[in-house]
Amino acid sequence: MNLEACLPLDLQQPSTTITKVAAGLSGAGVYRVDAEAGAFVLKVAGSDQPLADWQRKLHMQQLAANAGLAPRIVHVDESKRAIVSEFVVDRSFAALHGNPATREAAIALLGRTLRRVHDLPLPPDSVVNDPREFLAAVLSRLDGHFMMPSFVLAAAQCVLTEEPPPSERALVFSHNDVNPSNLVYDGERLLLLDWDTSGTNDPLYDLAVISVFMRMDGEACRRLLAAHDDAPVASLPARFMACRRTAAVLCGVMFMRLAHQGGHAGASGAETFESTLSLTDFYKRLMAGTLNVASAEGQWLFGLALIKESGAA
Repeated sequence: MNLEACLPLDLQQPSTTITKVAAGLSGAGVYRVDAEAGAFVLKVAGSDQPLADWQRKLHMQQLAANAGLAPRIVHVDESKRAIVSEFVVDRSFAALHGNPATREAAIALLGRTLRRVHDLPLPPDSVVNDPREFLAAVLSRLDGHFMMPSFVLAAAQCVLTEEPPPSERALVFSHNDVNPSNLVYDGERLLLLDWDTSGTNDPLYDLAVISVFMRMDGEACRRLLAAHDDAPVASLPARFMACRRTAAVLCGVMFMRLAHQGGHAGASGAETFESTLSLTDFYKRLMAGTLNVASAEGQWLFGLALIKESGAA
């Protein structure tokens, strides 16, 4: 595809450069665009994505962008399934949260931001996202093609067979993939990227997902929910804890699927729950530069660490 043709005419200049950033599980390509007018992000959907599905996701993203919860959209080309949005310089929410002096402010900002997401009006074409159904679908696509450790399969089976506690909250507009790589902190605002999985869900799921990735303990989770609800939270709901386990297993399996796509051979038979890196140890190695989450091996180990976190959740 001619990527330059996906840009608005004012960005189609000889000095404009387009650099690939990533390609997700959906098959979409993500590119950074540097032009005289500034920096932008171009996202081109996979060629096999149905138009109606792409339009629904665009609508969700536009609602979030209009509310200041996602980067501003500057151009849309439906024929090419292309979206150009502003590039926002990331001042690192992880650093804000990791600094003891600013951790409370970070948790409060995160909780309030997710509440704003959940307060957005649900479009009529929004689909209900059931993480357990998605997990079952991912496992079925891997079955027979990619060997996974027995403790991973056991954790997934537990999530799929145990009926979660009933929800006491109304379904809301949900991002459904609130992991640190989808958070951009510009020094004041917290924005969310990648709205491809957005839809209707229990509000506790978004809160649970980020609490797993940020390794929040029970007290931090309670403060996150309190910031979201703008009210004290005496104890963590059983539904939230179930969402944490589901999120950890689903995200773990998704990273193992990425590893498979990257050429990882799968389980060797030596992997055990005890020998698997904890999420804390994985992050330490990532920061030390001894692991690369963009590699198949890094994605495999990240997936295992997230599965292990589900046992600790």
